[in-house]
Amino acid sequence: MSRGSLILLSLAILLAAGSAFAQRHRDPLTQPEIDKIRDTSWEPNQRLALYVEFARTRLVNLEEMRNNPKTLNRAQQTHDLLDDFQLLYDELNDNIDTYVDRKDDIRKPLKVIIEADSEFSSKLRALKDAAGVKPAEFSLYEFVLTNALDTVDSSTEDHRKLLTEQEDESKHKKLNRHPSEGTGVSPE
Repeated sequence: MSRGSLILLSLAILLAAGSAFAQRHRDPLTQPEIDKIRDTSWEPNQRLALYVEFARTRLVNLEEMRNNPKTLNRAQQTHDLLDDFQLLYDELNDNIDTYVDRKDDIRKPLKVIIEADSEFSSKLRALKDAAGVKPAEFSLYEFVLTNALDTVDSSTEDHRKLLTEQEDESKHKKLNRHPSEGTGVSPE
């Protein structure tokens, strides 16, 4: 390989690495939302409710944006809001796993989450079945919409099973009802 080819190859690799770094995923949370989440790290009832609220807000914003006739770049904005919803919903599920591993009692927020699952599924299905969407536009967000629907559908069943397990564990007093106890963090 010639010296010039080696330099070009090295330059191409550097550009590709820089491009990949620039495409890093953005955080779907705003700074005030991040602050709220951070403040509730030891309180599953509050923290999980916040994730539901933030995910719901993304779907409401999505509906408002799609109903606004002045919206520009509708397909890209739909994709981005669906992606934000998916990231928040995945984070909700990660937090559920963390609290389950800690044996925290999350029955109360699970009931709220299960109700939200039905709402989220309905809104996502309505978007998928929306009339008048051009195939070219739909193709720009179809993948992320399908992923979001699949995730919500599978998680709904998982959340119901988990609630049943938590109810059973509660009967045997195997759940931590006061997760912040002994952490120096007081519930608000």
